[in-house]
Amino acid sequence: MSQSPVDATQTAAWARLRSHADGFTPDLRGWFAEDDKRVRRMTFQAADLHVDLSKALITPEIAAALLALADEVGLSERRDAMFDGERINVTENRAVLHTALRAPADATVMVDGKNIVTDVHAALEHMYAFATEVRSGEWKGVTGRRVRTVVNIGIGGSDLGPLMAYEALAPYRHGDLEVRFISNIDPTDAALKLADLDPATTLFIVSSKTFTTLETITNARLCRAWLLDNLRARRTFHGTDEEAVSRHFVAVSTALDKVKEFGIDPANAFGFWDWVGGRYSVDSTIGTSLAIAIGHDRFAEFLGGMHAMDEHFRTTPIERNVPALMGLLNVWYRNFLDAGTHAVLPYAQLLHRFPAYLQQLTMESNGKSVRWDGTPVSSATGEVFWGEPGTNGQHAFYQLLHQGTSIVPADFIAFANAPYPLTDGDTDVHELFLANFLAQTQALAFGKTKAEVRAEGTPEPIVTARVFPGNRPTTSIMAPALTPSVLGQLIALYEHITFTQGAVWGIDSFDQWGVELGKQLAKQIVPALGDDEEALGEQDASTQALIDYYHQHRVL
Repeated sequence: MSQSPVDATQTAAWARLRSHADGFTPDLRGWFAEDDKRVRRMTFQAADLHVDLSKALITPEIAAALLALADEVGLSERRDAMFDGERINVTENRAVLHTALRAPADATVMVDGKNIVTDVHAALEHMYAFATEVRSGEWKGVTGRRVRTVVNIGIGGSDLGPLMAYEALAPYRHGDLEVRFISNIDPTDAALKLADLDPATTLFIVSSKTFTTLETITNARLCRAWLLDNLRARRTFHGTDEEAVSRHFVAVSTALDKVKEFGIDPANAFGFWDWVGGRYSVDSTIGTSLAIAIGHDRFAEFLGGMHAMDEHFRTTPIERNVPALMGLLNVWYRNFLDAGTHAVLPYAQLLHRFPAYLQQLTMESNGKSVRWDGTPVSSATGEVFWGEPGTNGQHAFYQLLHQGTSIVPADFIAFANAPYPLTDGDTDVHELFLANFLAQTQALAFGKTKAEVRAEGTPEPIVTARVFPGNRPTTSIMAPALTPSVLGQLIALYEHITFTQGAVWGIDSFDQWGVELGKQLAKQIVPALGDDEEALGEQDASTQALIDYYHQHRVL
């Protein structure tokens, strides 16, 4: 790999795209009418995902220029470097191998002369064995009772991934176990999650690679105090604190010394590696809470789905490569059509946390203003990812999607089979739901003209208010059902979309230095909140005034 990225804006393909964008007037109605093969040509299969790109705002000429751009920036070469374990995370001098986490046991991925797949599967087997103990009731708390509630303590990738997947895979959960998630350092989060729990049947998983993450370790200490105080108060336990913590706390961490200092038996610490970024880690032992919830076989299916998408991305030519094509489309929208946001709209209530998961994946990865060699970027990067499940979003923000002044590319996700099928009289409610999914992409693409509005008998003064301009870009993603494998495919799909965009922009999509400054400043501000006048004097005027307001209004 070149030490310096190719400047995409200086390529011939970028110039071609710029010429296409100048005066660009999309016409999806016309394009569909003129090309009866458009849907067939622009629909692709990636593992179990059926992906229709026909409502994208591109012509064959634009598509060809995007493929040329991928070639000129070396997308395939950078993809291969990632899968081969090269240290493409240059600011941290690390390989990027979340794909190795879901590689089959007989695969070979060499890092520093060692096949890391062997270590990956050893860690997975350790996790699976523990998950089986908890699920079967063999793992018991300090009073001899089985675990009924697992509380995952983490933040960022140590929370969003397991939480999103736990919600998405509700039909596959163990019926006698509940998993809760504590992430926010706001004490309300811990207080509400713990309020109705029985300490004797509660197991905590503390997920922090370094075991120093402020929010996670603070919450872990709160939970440890809650456990010990409540065990004592109920007079059901008369042993030592160490005995209680060792049976009710495990860790996902590599800092075994800190884990032991906390009171957790290092034998109950599940490790992972520095080539796993937090937002790419749900398929590692960070997913321990998920493995407990859905079990060994389902978690293996989840990993298998991710691997299937990895193989599609790794081996499929770019012109049929779904993650690459979707990433290139996003570059077109972001850099040439000035689309600053991107909506992800799952028509599946179980995916209600998927847009939030993608916010971290995409925005922490590609929200960068320098390239991987430290030079400034030469184009806009990243988008604001957001979304809500349909049909809720239809009654909230779709007005802007349909008739607003901004173009918002949107990915619609739906499934042929419902996890909980119901009927309303003779109406299949899932079919009613899917009708909305199909109608929205149709309306966004083709709109409604003045003539069509008038033909409905609309009074002339309000005709324009009822016109839908159309030509709003969407991608439709469907699968047979939301299974563990399909969820894994969706996650890996967006990982590789994110990778593709980062490769075009020449940025390191795998570091996250932007989250550090606020953490450092928070540690400096804490003493000022606690009446340290010297610390208060070191703050800026606005911060001082806000702290003064806090001091005046706090109730001691």
